This record gives sequence, structure tokens and C-alpha cells, in this order.
Amino acid sequence: MEAEIETARELATHAADIKHLQDDMDKLMSDMEDIKKSLQAISTTLSEAKGGWKMLMLIGGASGTVGAVIMQIIHSIPSWK
Repeated sequence: MEAEIETARELATHAADIKHLQDDMDKLMSDMEDIKKSLQAISTTLSEAKGGWKMLMLIGGASGTVGAVIMQIIHSIPSWK
């Protein structure tokens, strides 16, 4: 009879441990879903930023070209005497 009581106690202890482990796994799964959503948001933001950088580089290159053309024209005009 004592062995049966001990076995029942051990089973109850294991059941409680399993319940705690299952709760921890559920929390981890929830956290992983949140991390996936955050990574997707970061990826979207970086994609948008990449397009913005390309536009800034285009504007900077065009401005540099226009400035160089203006300076070339100024230097090709004969001296102002």
C-alpha cells in the first residue's frame, strides 16, 4: 500500500512538472511569434530605407554634375576685364 501511495505522489509531481514545462513552451512559442513579427517590421523598414538612400544618392550625383557644369562654364568665360 505504501508503494502505491509513493507512486501516486511521484505521478502527481511529474504531472505538475509537465504542466510547468508546457506553460513555459507555450510562452516561448508566443515570444517567438512576437520576434518573427518584429523581424518582419525591421525588414520592411530596411527595405524602405534602401530606396530612400538610392534617391539621396541620385540627387547628390545630379547636384554634383550640375555644379561641375556650372563651374566649367564659369571657367570657360574669358576673364572679366
